[in-house]
Amino acid sequence: MTLINKPGPIVLFGSGETSASGRKVFERVMQALPPSPKIALLETPAGFELNSGQVIGRVGEFLKIRLQNYNPQIQIVAARKRGTNFSPDDPQIAAPILDADMVFMGPGSPTYAVRQLDDSVTWYYLLARHRLGATIALASAATVAISAMSLPVYEIYKVGEELHWKSGLDFFGRYGMTLIFIPHWNNNDGGEELDTCRCFMGRERFIELMKMLPSGVTIVGLDEKTALFIDPQTGICEVMGIGCVTLIHTGIAHDDAFLESQLHQSGLLEVTQLRHSHVHQFSNGQSFSLSRVGPFRPPSGGEGLPPEIWQKALEIHHSMQTPPIDIRKNDSPPEEVLELLNQRQIARMEKDWHKADNLRKLILSLGWLVSDTPEGPKLERNSQQVQRS
Repeated sequence: MTLINKPGPIVLFGSGETSASGRKVFERVMQALPPSPKIALLETPAGFELNSGQVIGRVGEFLKIRLQNYNPQIQIVAARKRGTNFSPDDPQIAAPILDADMVFMGPGSPTYAVRQLDDSVTWYYLLARHRLGATIALASAATVAISAMSLPVYEIYKVGEELHWKSGLDFFGRYGMTLIFIPHWNNNDGGEELDTCRCFMGRERFIELMKMLPSGVTIVGLDEKTALFIDPQTGICEVMGIGCVTLIHTGIAHDDAFLESQLHQSGLLEVTQLRHSHVHQFSNGQSFSLSRVGPFRPPSGGEGLPPEIWQKALEIHHSMQTPPIDIRKNDSPPEEVLELLNQRQIARMEKDWHKADNLRKLILSLGWLVSDTPEGPKLERNSQQVQRS
């Protein structure tokens, strides 16, 4: 039996998910998915718009036409607004997420997405499916919304509210990381007259926003038409696209930190010094360890999820396997063994080989053999112990 918790890749777009550069990113994802992959497109961030179906539908058409060789099976998740017939709390509306190979969420309003998804059935379905291996792809408003603290773009840029942050969906908080994502990092729609970089805040206002953040927060800036591909299984982050990914984190110095001369005119030098931060930038084709972003620690089983949702996600996940696995059989590994296997996987990701080896021996003492395969760790009965018993 394979390890239950095996989080899938996470793809974050700075913009351009339906551009030529976006196509290359999606093609990279499709190559790792099963034939005719099931793609769930989540409508929520644009759910307040009268044409929200068309907004997400454009992404569906892009995937169908530009990636037709992979024959993606597209399904729209119309989880638009709570208290309506299209509520994110309706299990039937959210159902396509539970057997999806990839879940995508994109344009709209970050704060609206947070209000509609926080503590919702749709959001818990997405979290559960990701833990069981699905790829999560996020762009634009969705990238902002999953932050620990979400930037209220419309409220400040369009409405003129004072600078502030709002609580986000904190996707990575469940993995032990405090991250804030800013797409459109290098936007220049305002031309020479108006600074619209840093997701339309401009350098000056974004510096003030950074000063408001608590210590220990990591900021990830994503240039336009650029994506960050995060693989939790290998612990590697890779940049794809025509721009860069900027990493600003506190308290950790690296040999390749930017020189001060490179930070001049970036608007980041003074504020990073104030916060005792370090800035790094990675361009197309470059990769870096996920540990640079923070300590990635997968939760155990359905930790933090409603038990009934986790159980339902498990049942659907195992029904998708070939051959199907019945988790209720007596010869299935007990929860104790699965938890030890999860701890061993974390130890291997952290290169703590001594701990990983001890956990393997402990699992063996409980009657199960661990095999490390290219698809991930697998469990099988210790036949010798079965014969003795």
